Amino acid sequence: MELKIEKVNRTTPVVLPDNLVFGANFSDHMFVMDWEGGEWKNATIKKYEDFAMSPAAMSLHYGQAIFEGLKAYKQDNGNIAIFRPDKNLERMNNSAARLCMPTFDVNFVMDALTKLISIEKDWIPTQPGYSLYIRPFMCATEPALGVRPANKYKLFIILSPVGPYYPQGFKPVPIYCTRNYVRAVRKGVGDCKCAGNYAASLKAQAEAKAEGYAQVLWLDAIEQRFIEEVGTMNLFIRFKDEVATPRLTGSILPGVTRMSAIQVLKDWGYNMVERDITIDEVFEANEAGNLLEVFGTGTAAVISAVSKIKFDEKMVNFSDDEPGELSKKLYKEITDIQYARIEDRYGWIKNVD
Repeated sequence: MELKIEKVNRTTPVVLPDNLVFGANFSDHMFVMDWEGGEWKNATIKKYEDFAMSPAAMSLHYGQAIFEGLKAYKQDNGNIAIFRPDKNLERMNNSAARLCMPTFDVNFVMDALTKLISIEKDWIPTQPGYSLYIRPFMCATEPALGVRPANKYKLFIILSPVGPYYPQGFKPVPIYCTRNYVRAVRKGVGDCKCAGNYAASLKAQAEAKAEGYAQVLWLDAIEQRFIEEVGTMNLFIRFKDEVATPRLTGSILPGVTRMSAIQVLKDWGYNMVERDITIDEVFEANEAGNLLEVFGTGTAAVISAVSKIKFDEKMVNFSDDEPGELSKKLYKEITDIQYARIEDRYGWIKNVD
């Protein structure tokens, strides 16, 4: 399939706002291609614009909508780089297969993505902690009512220059653990990045925010004992003798930053384990003096230190101002790789010409 490029005739330079709000600004171009008649077609880089969709489009009624999130960086050496895009596109294909949506040629979409970023290089911010957020997504567009996989889809990639995900910067965030709601069940779609998972989280997120908490810590849906993930990140617990993260059971998103953090921690010699962790274990470890720090990993914030965890009437408190030692060290290591301040010894960076 040929990739068609229709460049926008911009008459003024790109001027980015000084204070970029996450996900509020979008670049001039987007990538789009259509699935119809059993094949992908019409692959085009074109003007970012609205598109028409029937009120009967099946994604609006039956939820066939998936997405990804990754970032491109203007490195300190002047190069443009993307962090582990192959893993995001592979995960998107896994989500597509689970939701009976068409998979795509990763190499073709990777080529389209790098061409799109090359065209939009002036949209990449250069301030520390800033980047170009990349949002691939796919939705069913066939106009039909009836519970079945659609026969028509669109795949898009749009770009958004962003500042830090948390406006307060790299400071610890409070999280709220609840039994009132669940995010996903094993053998469902919890390990997919599909729109419905995020819609299901909004009620709990709103209640947490009303109580002054940044994110919700989800427990497993069956026993409501085991820690799973936080709304926008995977969770890591640093105990006295190990660093633990919940194992992937089918109801947890297999995060790309999670995968990267595990590799770095193992290479540093930490006793890094993936296992079941109960919420009670966290509080018991805290009471025994064996809980050192808690942090999350995700594309948006990279590493998020946790300042406190509330569960029922119990509370674990860390510093409100200073991230934990390991949180800071890991954040620096991963961002230094992303911005080419240190050697990319893992081959995680894909450069854009």
